[in-house]
Amino acid sequence: MTTDLVLDSLQRRMRALHSLYTDALATMDLDQVNHFEREGVVPIAFSLFHIVNMIDASFLLMTGAAPIWDDSWEARVRPAITDHGKHRTVAEMVHQRIGDYEAFGEYLHAVFDRTEAWLDDLDPAELTRVVITRPFPDQIASTYSARVAGPDGITLLDAAECWIYQHGLRHMGEIELARGLVGLGGMTS
Repeated sequence: MTTDLVLDSLQRRMRALHSLYTDALATMDLDQVNHFEREGVVPIAFSLFHIVNMIDASFLLMTGAAPIWDDSWEARVRPAITDHGKHRTVAEMVHQRIGDYEAFGEYLHAVFDRTEAWLDDLDPAELTRVVITRPFPDQIASTYSARVAGPDGITLLDAAECWIYQHGLRHMGEIELARGLVGLGGMTS
């Protein structure tokens, strides 16, 4: 029963997170998203592309499903850097730009819709399944999810919470701050 409650909470929180991104997209334009403030400050384009592409890539470890992102999405969205940037420096990622904002919105919704459908169909017992066992590879060992992990490793619940929900909130915070730099207000109070 506890896992049912946890899954219900996760489903509601994920929908709320997705609604923030939907509202943000609807109230920004391409110039605002691609705005370059100064060296050391990534544009909104980075935060948007990074979180959606990371959620998409996370599905492989969480479910075994291949990412949606492929050459056809790349040709449509036309990001300046075809990489989520997780292992790149801020100095590199300040150059991220989105080429086609409408196509990016379609990609975002495809990823979010898949995430919500997966959560809707998820057996609550799956939340305890370990998706990455200890000892963690170097690429995982330094992550927040490694700090959250239990003695056996990172569970599906840990992955969904850390890689999608908490990570998504972090980048929404960046977007809210950056919106102020382009003359827009925040998304929440």
